[in-house]
Amino acid sequence: MTRPPVTLYLAAPRGFCAGVDRAIKIVEMALERWGAPVYVRHEIVHNKFVVDGLRDKGAVFVEELSDCPDDRPVIFSAHGVPKSVPKAAEARQMVFVDATCPLVSKVHIEAQRHAENGLQMIMIGHAGHPETVGTMGQLPEGEVLLVETPQDVATVAVRDPERLAYVTQTTLSVDDTADVVAALKARFPRIVGPHKEDICYATTNRQEAVKAMAPKCDAMLVVGAPNSSNSKRLVEVGARAGCDYAQLVQRAGDIDWRALDGITSIGITAGASAPEVLIDEVIAAFEARFDVTRELVETAVENVEFKVPRVLRVPA
Repeated sequence: MTRPPVTLYLAAPRGFCAGVDRAIKIVEMALERWGAPVYVRHEIVHNKFVVDGLRDKGAVFVEELSDCPDDRPVIFSAHGVPKSVPKAAEARQMVFVDATCPLVSKVHIEAQRHAENGLQMIMIGHAGHPETVGTMGQLPEGEVLLVETPQDVATVAVRDPERLAYVTQTTLSVDDTADVVAALKARFPRIVGPHKEDICYATTNRQEAVKAMAPKCDAMLVVGAPNSSNSKRLVEVGARAGCDYAQLVQRAGDIDWRALDGITSIGITAGASAPEVLIDEVIAAFEARFDVTRELVETAVENVEFKVPRVLRVPA
């Protein structure tokens, strides 16, 4: 029986970013240095396959620092943590390694600097997301106000409209964030923005690749986790850029083949915390059912690399 033809458009860049790569490396190096178990506060990155793989090697994932014993190392996730967390670890004389993405740390430093200049902060982000919680936790209660939409901007109650600055979660949709920033500037003309865009290069690059790919595709699959902000934004960007069917899948087993019945072209990309092995798995699933032609849609080349913390680089 002949298999129907399909063109797979593969987005580039896709998958792991430098911050995720560094965070995973930190857990692996900590296990080599101190042996198992090594504790990790929250998922190191938002991907079940990655987390399960590290758990198999001896990482123990917990929700809070209080779930960790004093005598084992603990790692803080790539999303960043409130200032109170390392302070509590120091008070308990724990060994800890901060795997916060350097681009998230940049936002933390910005917030601190603006606060020192007497500005109240507005954060554009998603309520409850670990990165948002971590960034808001850099300053005392009430010093960072959260907005998610332009509608939120209309009702946010600030201390002094002349003394404001804003930062953003690094994994947001570039287009949605632009709308919120425009609303902030319209209501608070003197608000101070970041020197350089807070949304990280990897988020921007992956969204641009999806925008270039979407008009070519009958459908699009984003490989990523349901709790991954940047992965969910890729689905939204794809749908907005003209792809009628854009779907988030964790693995090949999640693909809804009935929804793809009759398609002749499909775009495939992955969130910044999804490993290439899962993308390969999805491609293989298509090759088992279709006569596949692959086409690369490349909009940027990434060569960013972040060093691991010094504690893991010096000899034990």
